[in-house]
Formats: sequence, C-alpha cells, structure tokens
Amino acid sequence: LWRCDIIRSGKPFVIVVSGPSGVGKSTLAGRVLASFDNLEKSVSFTTRSPRSGEVEGENYFFIKREDFKKRMEKGEFIEYAEVYGNLYGTSINYVEKRLSEGRNVVLEIDVQGGLTLKEKRPDAVLIMVLPPSLEQLENRLRGRKTDDEGTIVKRLDNAKREIECSDSYDYIVVNGEIDRCVEDICTIIKSEAMRRERINLRKDVDYKW
Repeated sequence: LWRCDIIRSGKPFVIVVSGPSGVGKSTLAGRVLASFDNLEKSVSFTTRSPRSGEVEGENYFFIKREDFKKRMEKGEFIEYAEVYGNLYGTSINYVEKRLSEGRNVVLEIDVQGGLTLKEKRPDAVLIMVLPPSLEQLENRLRGRKTDDEGTIVKRLDNAKREIECSDSYDYIVVNGEIDRCVEDICTIIKSEAMRRERINLRKDVDYKW
C-alpha cells in the first residue's frame, strides 16, 4: 500500500472515475482502491434491481423510485442522474462524512453526474477512462453477454456522447492494458494529493535546509 504523511496531513478530496459502459471502470476502481490505505469508494443509491453477486451497501444502496425522488426533493444528493431508465445518486452526507474523517473518496459515476459534482465541489478530480477504440469497446460489450442487441447499440451511442464530454474532465486515461491504466490512475491521485493547495505542512517538522 502506498502511504504518505503528506496525504494524511493534507486536505482530503474526491476522485471521480467515469467512462463508457464496458470500459472497465469497476475493475479499475477496485484495483486503485486496493493500492491506497486511505481511499474509500462512495456507495451510490440506485433504483435499478441488484445484479447477480451484487451486495446491498457494498455495490449500491438499492431503493424504490419513490424513495429516491423523496431524497432528491430533500436535497440529499450531491449529484444524481438517470441512466438507461434507472436513477443513480450520491449522498452528500456519505461523502462529507468520509472527507471529514480524512479519507479521500472515489466516485464511479457517469459523465453527467461527474460534471454536476464538479460544479458543487471544484476541488474534485475528474478522470475519464476511455477504450482504445469504439470497436474494442463493442467487442467488450458483446463479450459480456449480458445485453441484447438494442441495449448494446444504445450503450455505444451513449459512449460517443461521453467521449465528446472528455474535454470537461481533468484527466484522460486509455484502458488498453489494465495494469498500465491502474498505474496511470494511481499516479494521478498521488500527484493531486501533493498539490500545494491541499497540503498542510506538519508543524513538528523543520522544513528548512
């Protein structure tokens, strides 16, 4: 695990990881989270049904659409969006609690949610994960064998729109080889943690040379 007193004494921040469906965001996020000792994944709320193997409170908080809308009206979400007919949202309290505890938070959310969050938290770091090509993305989507033809076409169309939004993100990484991509994202996080405006220099250390 990569440890650094500068991160622990500095201001924690939010890292957003976005990208087209099928680009490997979940796998990448899991590998990145395992590489740091003070990084935590934010668990989103969603109205969709759990998929095979998904765990309540670990992958998502699964709630009814009516409950989600009530939370929206109360302003409980720092960002929310509708994706493929399902609602997804990130709890303000969930994120702020982790940040107050000194933990950096990773959000694996869509582009719309990422841009909304950036407006509310300008210090957030937005990372866009792209496939090497749309052809390879299509191969990955078909290889999963979880979607019908109509859904695959819709995901590819949406991928094109997300790629067009990449100019609004802080960083772009290409997931051509997963180990290299994980390394790239970890490097971004390390660099961002050491930005001058995030660091509170320890008072018990003499920084004079």
